[in-house]
Amino acid sequence: MEKLVTISNESGLHARPAAIFVKTASQFNSQISIEARGSSVNAKSIMNILSLGLKKGDEVKIVVNGVDEKEAMEALVELVESKFNEA
Repeated sequence: MEKLVTISNESGLHARPAAIFVKTASQFNSQISIEARGSSVNAKSIMNILSLGLKKGDEVKIVVNGVDEKEAMEALVELVESKFNEA
């Protein structure tokens, strides 16, 4: 299961939103990765996510495979679309 989303919070995927993303992804049993800028990284690793250097406006593909993939995808897409609850 794959979905394209756009990072829309002003500061991009810096440490705080990356930590929230990893915490959310880690709640699920499915394998979860993020693809951006020609790289694919494990979405359950904060260092991997930070290594992408994602900024506002960057498009990323969330890829989820596993028993709870639907729930995981919904939670992660909602998190990105809510701008990680930043103002």
